[in-house]
Amino acid sequence: MTLIYGILAWVCAFVGLAAFAYRLPDALRRKGDIALWALCVYFLCSGISFLVDLDLLRLHISAFFGLPNITSLITQVAVVVLTAAQQVVLVHWSSPPVEARREARRRVLFFGVLLVVLVIASIAVGPVTKAETATSTILLSIQDGRYALYMTFYLLICAIGQFETVRLSLRFTKMANRQWLAVGMRTVTVGAGLILVYCVTRGIQIAGTRFHYDGAVLDPVQWSCGSIGALLQVTGWTIPSWGNHISRTAGWIRSYRCYLRLRPLWWALHQATPDIALDPPRSWPRDLVPPRDLHYRLYRRVIEIRDGQLMLRTSLSLAEFSDLARSLELPEDPTSPLGEALQLRAVLGRPAEERAERAESGEESDIPARPPHEDFRDEVEWLTKVASSFSSLAGQGARTGAW
Repeated sequence: MTLIYGILAWVCAFVGLAAFAYRLPDALRRKGDIALWALCVYFLCSGISFLVDLDLLRLHISAFFGLPNITSLITQVAVVVLTAAQQVVLVHWSSPPVEARREARRRVLFFGVLLVVLVIASIAVGPVTKAETATSTILLSIQDGRYALYMTFYLLICAIGQFETVRLSLRFTKMANRQWLAVGMRTVTVGAGLILVYCVTRGIQIAGTRFHYDGAVLDPVQWSCGSIGALLQVTGWTIPSWGNHISRTAGWIRSYRCYLRLRPLWWALHQATPDIALDPPRSWPRDLVPPRDLHYRLYRRVIEIRDGQLMLRTSLSLAEFSDLARSLELPEDPTSPLGEALQLRAVLGRPAEERAERAESGEESDIPARPPHEDFRDEVEWLTKVASSFSSLAGQGARTGAW
């Protein structure tokens, strides 16, 4: 368990300081953005709160300051400051500007007073027992009544802050009009809930010292909830920054897959009607290499497929389509993806001279035409289904001699 806690502490310290380093340049460019500066303070204090209490560093830091267990006080001060900073961010995000400034000042003043009292109390009480690890130091120190009272006061500050974080995060989640912002706020809310569990568990440990209850059995619960909750909160606050990159990457991957899946259909139509393509087609191995302008290429591929479909429409009648569908024991719906694919297979299976003759006759096909979708993504999805059906029909038609 000690090893797991150590790993979690290192991860939390790194993530907090990395988030601070990531957002600081943006804050320096936007010096008037109070919420962003408060967020940077939150990240910095979150990283420090775990960094100074790492077993590898805490004894060296205490020796440097000449004060035993000074890291416990640094950690607790950092937690109170980050709690106040969190409140500032949330009120600025969820309230009108004038009200947000007023609420932010009130909360900073409130937590500032609590912080002063906490520091004075810490100096007066101090951890009464020194141990090799931070967790064992706290467990031994809360055996003393004065330090237990001090820790109860500290936990009350944390609980108030996290309760407000849950309340404000839930309120802002309802107002958020961006997907990743809402996801981030939900993550922050879950993290705050876990930290509240930490506060309750630590409180039970403190109460247990008065009733001779061995609170050490709850130690894995309290430190895991505290660490994971803090990690979730830091992650939640950063999600709006990097979540959009995930969406863009997922969109690019989706476009690339569609680009490749449409190729067999596009290639067959190009072979029959070369005029549909603006650029000469690339070989299959070269087409596997994503083009630099992927979204434009996908757009062109969709347009060219639609052009090829329209140019070949006159080559098949509704009666011919119905007869072919019945012979293959397929649904007689020409406006479904399978129906469109079956039309194309039937037309492309005919000699080029016959297609040209039917086109020159000027006769309009009586097969109902499907209007294109207004949303391009819907059109891509539809044609991808057509392309899939087009490929699957190749073997079936060859076996029956339909083409």
